[in-house]
Amino acid sequence: MTGTMPATCQKLRPGETYDGKQGFSYFQGIARETTGSQAICMHILRIPPGGRARAHMHDSHETAIYVIEGAAIMYWGDRLEHLMDTSAGDLVYIPAGVPHLPINTGETEAVAVIARTDPHEQESVRLLPDLDALVP
Repeated sequence: MTGTMPATCQKLRPGETYDGKQGFSYFQGIARETTGSQAICMHILRIPPGGRARAHMHDSHETAIYVIEGAAIMYWGDRLEHLMDTSAGDLVYIPAGVPHLPINTGETEAVAVIARTDPHEQESVRLLPDLDALVP
């Protein structure tokens, strides 16, 4: 951390949740607001069966996802024309500026760790409502 406060290592346990613009609730994790991080955030996402995000992209940051439990699909691309199946053990990379829309089509909860190169996480989220109707 820069400034007058010395850098310190910290430990958190996910507890409180917050509602993201994308339509999911995230377990609050590492972010500028919780730890003072300068260039990264990391959260846990639990998607219930049938859970679906809104079409969106992250204008200025990359996303890395590790699927811990369950499975989900993700439509991605300029017109959400690509489909990716994911399941426990998969690592997923989403470049900055790529539209995407994840859905849990399974019968069990999907759980993932999400890391992004933006310590505020929600600031560069841009919803893409014109793409929502492209996914059944």
